[in-house]
Amino acid sequence: MPYFTRLTDIVTCSLTEILAEADDPERTLRDVISEMEEGLSAARRSARTAAGNEQRLEREIEDHVRQIDAWLDQARDALKNGREDDARSALVRKVEIEDLVEGLRPELEAARRTREHMQRIQKALEARFREAVRRLNELTGDAASVEQHQDASDQAILQPRPDRQQEVEAELEALRRQLDT
Repeated sequence: MPYFTRLTDIVTCSLTEILAEADDPERTLRDVISEMEEGLSAARRSARTAAGNEQRLEREIEDHVRQIDAWLDQARDALKNGREDDARSALVRKVEIEDLVEGLRPELEAARRTREHMQRIQKALEARFREAVRRLNELTGDAASVEQHQDASDQAILQPRPDRQQEVEAELEALRRQLDT
């Protein structure tokens, strides 16, 4: 039975409620983890695609900005050499490209927001997945049972992200200091 229809369903789900309603909590949790893996794969693909779109637009804008500079240089050269019509034509091309760049900038910003959104969803899904795996491990008492629901690339998400690991260590140290006082 599919439990989720959208990625946000995974993020907002209550595993406690799902498991409370389940006839076979272990089986249900395995099914949920399997669906979460599919959702994670989709989220990762979407995040990569969004990042690729953002990079492509950045390169395209940079290329057009170089073209703007080149057309301006060409207009200067033409004007220095007394070719006013050629200078005017070069400036017309420059203005066209400036208009194009101005049209691409909002697209770049939208691509940036999409990438950031997909990365937030991916992180939330990874956190929910870790929770589900932890719950399955608690339920079965067997860490090996979890491995059948993971491929090698998913192993890393069972550990805190590297940027969060330092946070965890700092909080642990703060708790130690509190307990010592």
